[in-house]
Amino acid sequence: MSISTLRPQTETFNPLMEVRGLNGGPDSLLIFKDMDLRLPAGLSALLGDEGSGKTSLLRLLSGDLVAKSGELRVLGVDVPLSTPTPSWVFWTDLRLPMSDESTPGQCWEAFAKNWPTWSEASQNALAKALQLTPHLDKRLNMLSTGSRRKVGLVAALASGAKVTLLDQPFVSLDQASIRVFKEILTNLGRDPQRAYLIADYEKPADMPLAAVLALQAQEACRPDDMG
Repeated sequence: MSISTLRPQTETFNPLMEVRGLNGGPDSLLIFKDMDLRLPAGLSALLGDEGSGKTSLLRLLSGDLVAKSGELRVLGVDVPLSTPTPSWVFWTDLRLPMSDESTPGQCWEAFAKNWPTWSEASQNALAKALQLTPHLDKRLNMLSTGSRRKVGLVAALASGAKVTLLDQPFVSLDQASIRVFKEILTNLGRDPQRAYLIADYEKPADMPLAAVLALQAQEACRPDDMG
């Protein structure tokens, strides 16, 4: 697998989140080597082709994937980068790889236990806006792919995280839900104390972006090359 280096297209912002010297990747692969990242408040896009490392990067930033090394600061506060526990940075696999017997409410309860900033009011408002209310008593294995992903999107935005990482959030959503979710994100993105990073192949249309970040593949690297 090749190394991917994040390159911001603008350097004119003050970072809400800053990463220095990130080294890591899935399993023993070193996809990112000595990578620096600066993310402003508001909405930003992370762009890359299939296999460029978008999901691996989001997992590394959230602690879901343990980095080999690196430093993370959010709003000027040092946050453990290589500790796989919820902190100020939220990411989840929107396919929701958990028990199919769970209802959406049980799924959100599981997230809320790890997030003291969780907002039940936001959870309920988001569920209503995304038309999940009629499905709250159903098991996840009874829901469509789009509805399952909506459950994950509600979790992301109800978490209260300072930095929210969204991995292809519009996949499998109907056009009406996409419009609603874009409106919600646009409103949330006005908060100067929050950052939202949308990973996808192309820039989301009709959304004000504070920064656009592009992953670019470079020469392959093995873990032994860390130096």
